[in-house]
Amino acid sequence: MHATPSQPAARDLLSFAEGLNAVSTHAAAILQSTRPSQQIIPLADALGRVLAAPILADRDQPPFARSTRDGYAVRAQDVHAGASLRVLGQIRAGQCWPANQPALAANEAIEIMTGAPLPAGADAVLMVEHTRAGSAENTIEPNPGRTLLPGMHVVARASEAHAGEELIAPGTRIHSAQIALAASCGLDRLPVSPQPRVAILATGDELVEPCHPRPQIAEQQIFNSNSYATAALVSAAGAIALRLPIARDTLESIHTGIQSAREQQTDLLLLTGGVSMGKYDLVETVLAELGAEFFFTGLRIQPGKPLVFGRLPARDGTNGAQPALYFFGLPGNPISTMVTFTLFARPLLAALAGERGWQHPFALARLTENVHPLHGLTRFLPARLDAIAAAEPTVTPVAWRGSGDLAAQARANCLLVAPESQPALAAGDWVRILPMQ
Repeated sequence: MHATPSQPAARDLLSFAEGLNAVSTHAAAILQSTRPSQQIIPLADALGRVLAAPILADRDQPPFARSTRDGYAVRAQDVHAGASLRVLGQIRAGQCWPANQPALAANEAIEIMTGAPLPAGADAVLMVEHTRAGSAENTIEPNPGRTLLPGMHVVARASEAHAGEELIAPGTRIHSAQIALAASCGLDRLPVSPQPRVAILATGDELVEPCHPRPQIAEQQIFNSNSYATAALVSAAGAIALRLPIARDTLESIHTGIQSAREQQTDLLLLTGGVSMGKYDLVETVLAELGAEFFFTGLRIQPGKPLVFGRLPARDGTNGAQPALYFFGLPGNPISTMVTFTLFARPLLAALAGERGWQHPFALARLTENVHPLHGLTRFLPARLDAIAAAEPTVTPVAWRGSGDLAAQARANCLLVAPESQPALAAGDWVRILPMQ
């Protein structure tokens, strides 16, 4: 294999914002391309999938004017000081007032339960706790000073949606609220986009699998945690993770691993390790010899500075045509791998799944201690968010010893963002955080 002119000669470091913008541009292009295939799956299996076609209201929502309180269906104008209302009967949820009965008249009321349809003639619901028994049999009186306006404690028919109206747009990630809404429309199956297939290729002579017999582990070897962590992140994003055998630090082994990913018709390739500037960091060399187009080969961030993002061209393979394949070369240090996946691979993966409008869930919290800056780098530091005990959310950096400190990462529940444009962060500052999966 020989290097081609597409191989990057030097690292041109982008800022965090520039790198994220580059990924977002390609994510938008992916979403603009057509993905005609879809799967019909049971509603109970749809959690975390991406909707491939709109969900429409099967009828008006709600299909009738509905009481939101236990109380009495009344005419609002009849609720005033000195009023006495004759109770005609009761409507429970799932029942309706008989159609052959006349509409509610002046100074009449019908006991009604939450969720029951409002009877004809009524325009409001008087809550049961706002009434008292009347002096005459089967009558009630409003509590002193109690009045009503038309529409109070009532959800009007079609106030949520009209029959045929789009309720959920295609490209929406399905969570519990979407499942509830689909069920409320009588749907027990949903059309969803296919799950992206993501190949994960860990590289390094030092790596051994966790199942390796412990007495045979040399002192200089480490267990392959990156494949498992990355696969977990991929699965949490709703995609299918394919962990490939470890690639050694040779051109041939890395080439074989990449070709294996292509032959398995994957939508995204994630390589870990081998993307720095060392003599045996060969990932970029192999990618370049395969004709890769590089969008960036390094960012001004910590951890994750040597991150690589690009695309392999379409070509013919032994299993048929191989479409163009996006890839990320994730740094090999474990925290760098997880952070760069979260920041950059995750939004591209959302687009490959057909999800529209995906954004990082950044939030704000009050910093509890000073954070020392690193000149010219945006830092993403492991931290603990406390949003319950304090009156306002607070975040505390977790003590760590660099991007290989998995124990520190396991104690964290978010990333603390220290921008390169801000010289220092002081205790008491409001800072950006990014919750972790």
